Amino acid sequence: MKQIFAAAVSLALLATPAVHAQGIQITPNGSTPTSQGPEANFTGQVFVDSVTPAIDNPPAASGIVSFPPGGRTAWHSHPAGQMLVILSGQGWVQEESQPRKEMKPGDLVWIPAGIKHWHGATATNAMRHLAVSFNRDGKNTDWFEKVTDGPYRVN
Repeated sequence: MKQIFAAAVSLALLATPAVHAQGIQITPNGSTPTSQGPEANFTGQVFVDSVTPAIDNPPAASGIVSFPPGGRTAWHSHPAGQMLVILSGQGWVQEESQPRKEMKPGDLVWIPAGIKHWHGATATNAMRHLAVSFNRDGKNTDWFEKVTDGPYRVN
């Protein structure tokens, strides 16, 4: 798991421009409140813990996202791509017009720019992931329609 996390951080650093800070900044654990994912973008009680530093023009938005069984995102895409590191549970990810794929703890998922997709927990198991959505022109996500129960449950 540590090797996968190190690889994910390395990929994030290679894929983003340098950010010049005045020095090391620490955001204390618990100082950013947990928020519920907006109902327009998620199915189920999905919770997000932001892990994006409070800096001007961050290269990405990031968060630890907790999905209950059956919880999932709406269809969406990212103008500069997205990286997921699966932390616990079992999940699914699906690219439009493709079969869904299973995600397990320790998996690293790369979603290229512009790919319409969704991701979330399986129907019977919760799932947590670290999501890093890279910014392009100040934007990191384009949201579309929700994934309905029928297509969600079809393999």
